[in-house]
Amino acid sequence: MKIAKLLLAGALALAFNAHADNFPSKPIRLIIPFAPGGTTDIVGRIVADRLGKELGQPVIVENRSGGGGSVGAAVVAKAEPDGYTLGVSTISTHAVNAACNPNLNYNPQTDFAPITNLARTPNVLTVSLKFPAQDYKQFIDVVKKNPGKFSYASSGVCSVLHMMGEQFKVSTGTFITHIPYRGSGPAIIDLLGGQIEMMFDNLPSSMGHIQSGKIRAIAVAAPKRVEGLPNIPTFAELGLPQVNDPAWYGLVAPAKTPDDIVKKINAAAVKVLNMPDIRDKMKQNGAEPVGNTPAQHAAEIKYELDKAKAIVKRQNIKFENS
Repeated sequence: MKIAKLLLAGALALAFNAHADNFPSKPIRLIIPFAPGGTTDIVGRIVADRLGKELGQPVIVENRSGGGGSVGAAVVAKAEPDGYTLGVSTISTHAVNAACNPNLNYNPQTDFAPITNLARTPNVLTVSLKFPAQDYKQFIDVVKKNPGKFSYASSGVCSVLHMMGEQFKVSTGTFITHIPYRGSGPAIIDLLGGQIEMMFDNLPSSMGHIQSGKIRAIAVAAPKRVEGLPNIPTFAELGLPQVNDPAWYGLVAPAKTPDDIVKKINAAAVKVLNMPDIRDKMKQNGAEPVGNTPAQHAAEIKYELDKAKAIVKRQNIKFENS
């Protein structure tokens, strides 16, 4: 009986290895959990075409937006764990949504197999030209002397940028009112017009307005100063390391996807991210290519989830189902 079980286990192992060696044998679907045109979509599409060429099968992009990325993430979580459905992970889909929404229909830590972090983008604190501060020292002085007088915009309740704003308040001991918008676009319009005093945003969508002098950058969340904004300090330089985390865009598969397939996709993705033209395209869109290990991306997800849970609890943030 034991011999029969051993023979069966050996046969299954051989069959599995043969399956992994033949992967992929058909097109791969890449779920991008946000609408076309945003940073998540841009990063995913930059990688998808070249990843398909590297793996020998097309990687077909499918945008499944809604619920702050939760609709698309759920599609990936519930797909067959065979490597033929992948998804772009973000801090929204794998941290903030779970921290804010107790009824989320997937678990960001147990329902996915992390593959790699594709890219990071800085976040930024900007102010209207009407705001009476030219730099961070003046900014924090004005805000602390006028608690509750000023408001900050974000792309919505329980968005990554809402979390950033609340983390800033906790870290600095300031009182600024949150004004949620339906996306960064409408918020930037009001910031440009001076209807809102300040905003937390992903840098790519604010960069053009900063460089044209229509809004003023105060600080960036990034490992080092941004190349196009050499005079703007990072939050870490200002003594606020908790606010200094950039946004990221990763690659995940459904949980229980075979390790050999995850490793194969990881190796191909890392190779693509190191190609000079891909790196140039990323940088042109305000992103920094990463390409780390599955374990490292899993650790990034856990870190952001724990951080978001702490902020939601500390600030008593309530999920709004819109």
